[in-house]
Amino acid sequence: MDLNELKKIVVEANKELPRKNLVKYSWGNVSAIDRENRIIVIKPVGIPYDELTVDNVSVVDLQGKILEGPLNPSVDLDIHRALYENFTEINAIVHTHSTYATVLAQLRKPLPCFGTTHADYFAREVPCVGELTAEEVDGSYEWNTGMAIVKYFKEHDIKPLEVPAALSPFHGPFTWGGDAWDAVHKSVVLEEVSKMAVNMYSISHDPKFLPEYMLNRHYYRKHGANAYFNNDDYGAGMIKR
Repeated sequence: MDLNELKKIVVEANKELPRKNLVKYSWGNVSAIDRENRIIVIKPVGIPYDELTVDNVSVVDLQGKILEGPLNPSVDLDIHRALYENFTEINAIVHTHSTYATVLAQLRKPLPCFGTTHADYFAREVPCVGELTAEEVDGSYEWNTGMAIVKYFKEHDIKPLEVPAALSPFHGPFTWGGDAWDAVHKSVVLEEVSKMAVNMYSISHDPKFLPEYMLNRHYYRKHGANAYFNNDDYGAGMIKR
């Protein structure tokens, strides 16, 4: 993809976060990778969303070296880099501190599949991954945060495209996808199903999970070779076909 076009998409995808009430102030970031040209475009650190433009968005190489942009890239860049390096199927990442998903992350609770809304997008529960050690926090903190997600997915044989999200303990949610709009879409869905789950827990301490046969039917009717319900609102008024 042309770099200027990728920059436009990343800028607009970042601006979608406050539109969807996923962030306050500058509490989140969207990045996208151009694997052919080996570059990452990501929101700069601390900049308000309404001030983000193609002229100040950050462009870095796969090692994190700044190639373009007057500002430093997001402090979370190394989390994104760790995920891109190890989840080679993904091309965009979103991080927010959206309220309900962050509640679960701070409680160190996974997001189980309680209903069909969840099952339409995630093939199993969204995990809350392992906690970092004191040494990992004192060391390459951001990189280790990303690698905790990678390690959990590998140890539990979770495919990143089947569960395109994770909760980082004490921290918040990460989602990813085939492109920036896909990743933002997953963040919106994740927050909504997290809200449902938190409300369910407020009513019942032991809510029942969606039966696996129903989970599979809902997930695979939208995903996989035999999917038949695959037109979806894809963010910013776009339709994925």
